[in-house]
Amino acid sequence: MVKPLRTVVSLLVSASIVLPHGTSVARAQASQLTRAEMADCQATDEATFRAAIEKVTIRALEADLSGVDYEAIVASEWRKGGLSDIIDARVDIAVEEVRKSTGWGTLLQSLASQEQAQKLTTDVAERVYRSDAVTSAIERLAIGVSTVVGSSIEQASLTAAEPALRCLNAYLGPRYGEAIAQIVGGEAGKEFTFEAGKGGEISSGTVISEASGGLAGAAILLVRRQLANLARNVGARIVGSVLSRLVSVVAGGIGLVLIAKDIWDLRNGILPIIASEMKSDATKEKVREELAHAIAEQIRIHVRDIGKQSADRVVSVWREFQSAHLKALEIAERNAPFRRFINSIGPDKLGRLDEVVSLVLPAEGEAGLIARLENGSLAQAVRELPEPGMAIARATRSIEAGLKWTALAGARAADVVAYGVHLETTPETFTPATLVRILDLADQAVITRLATQTREARETLLELDDGALKSLAKSLTAAEIGQLARYLTGLEAKSRDMVLRAVAANPARMQVLASDRVRSAVLASADQQAAVEMMLRVNAPFDPVQTYRDMELVWSGDVSPTLIVDKHPFTLAALVALIGILVLVMLRLVARPARREQTAETDA
Repeated sequence: MVKPLRTVVSLLVSASIVLPHGTSVARAQASQLTRAEMADCQATDEATFRAAIEKVTIRALEADLSGVDYEAIVASEWRKGGLSDIIDARVDIAVEEVRKSTGWGTLLQSLASQEQAQKLTTDVAERVYRSDAVTSAIERLAIGVSTVVGSSIEQASLTAAEPALRCLNAYLGPRYGEAIAQIVGGEAGKEFTFEAGKGGEISSGTVISEASGGLAGAAILLVRRQLANLARNVGARIVGSVLSRLVSVVAGGIGLVLIAKDIWDLRNGILPIIASEMKSDATKEKVREELAHAIAEQIRIHVRDIGKQSADRVVSVWREFQSAHLKALEIAERNAPFRRFINSIGPDKLGRLDEVVSLVLPAEGEAGLIARLENGSLAQAVRELPEPGMAIARATRSIEAGLKWTALAGARAADVVAYGVHLETTPETFTPATLVRILDLADQAVITRLATQTREARETLLELDDGALKSLAKSLTAAEIGQLARYLTGLEAKSRDMVLRAVAANPARMQVLASDRVRSAVLASADQQAAVEMMLRVNAPFDPVQTYRDMELVWSGDVSPTLIVDKHPFTLAALVALIGILVLVMLRLVARPARREQTAETDA
């Protein structure tokens, strides 16, 4: 609980430093778009739009960061890091190192020689501000400053989001509708947010150990990276600034200092004066001013980089959205009713709209899509079509099929998909009752074979009870079921029932009825029932008696003669052979007397 509380207090203190009262006014002004900016945002070319986003983002960031007091932030971090004590310690060490490495003559000469005094001053300053201790302390200060400034940049990024998103809305709204502008704006807006704790970790070894999402997070990381780099490279700049002051002080104040010094102190030359001046508040203030100036300068440079990155990311979000919804956006741009329709469906239905458009356009073209918009079927497909109906549309590449199957099956549409009924036939071949009947069979093979039949054939087959129907469908191929159905379609009720039950009881009997010749002969018979009974009756291979009875049916005209050939092939073959023999015998008997008379005449 202590850590979150400290975080809150720290942010409040930071806010009091970096956000003066007047900032809220500047922020409000920065969120508005000027007339010229609005005109750029409404441009139809992407390049002008991107430049407009960059411009308004930079303006908003600069306005929001204009109240940051860098000197106050640096002074606060200076105290937290104890830099005064660190510098004082390093000054003592540096002075001692220079004293030991410099001869007495040179030290004494520095009291009278401005050139020698400057050399010693530069040597000490270099040793102090390029030492590891001071460099590390300044780096820690820069990291602390980046943490405080980071909260201000986060807020500035959120503030910059408003004019950037207004610009985005001005670009997209008139072309594609407010719904599209809001959806893209919502996605782009996420880029300006920053999740606390995701800002990355800065250290002397690794500048960033954790990446951040969003423009605000990226902006904070960018600042931290630059300030950490600056802390490692700012030594020369600080040395130069400090020397510009120390050299003038040392050169101008030697005479006064000597009056107050005893002979013993004079042995160290100008070094005591250098040490005193480098430890003075005035010198340290100069260092703080230089740090604050360098950091402010770095922030100003990178605000423009942040603005550029912001514009690139907003345009990238738009391009990604445009790529995902290309066809719908193309039509919306040139068709106002379609644009209004997109506005009405809501963001959650945009993906469904894309899919529906992708199915309708190849089959029906844009004219067909607009026709569906006008007759309401487009709205039905986008807003109301359940997922099973959409699955049917995907499988058949037809929104019309999805709509029709859903209307026919209702709550059973999922079963239609599960058993693949939509892949075998069209919804026109079913009534709601017959569809439910075959779905209730709950057998993939049976349902598939029945689904492939014509509507009339299927309705005839459905007269069987479930057990007989399943047995029939499993025993016969789809082609054989079709043949059976064709029989049944042309038969009278009694004959149809006889065939159904006979084949259901013994599917092998279907082989007797399989040929088109037999089917035509049965249908052509005056007494279809007698014809069916004859064909389904099981006879011995050679049955003259039954053949005679069936022949009587043929002679009486009740049964087609064709059926005799198929029903009694062996008997007929034997009969034909017998008749042939009899004919030959008769011919021989007739021919013998004639031959005898011819022989007698020849002999005479």
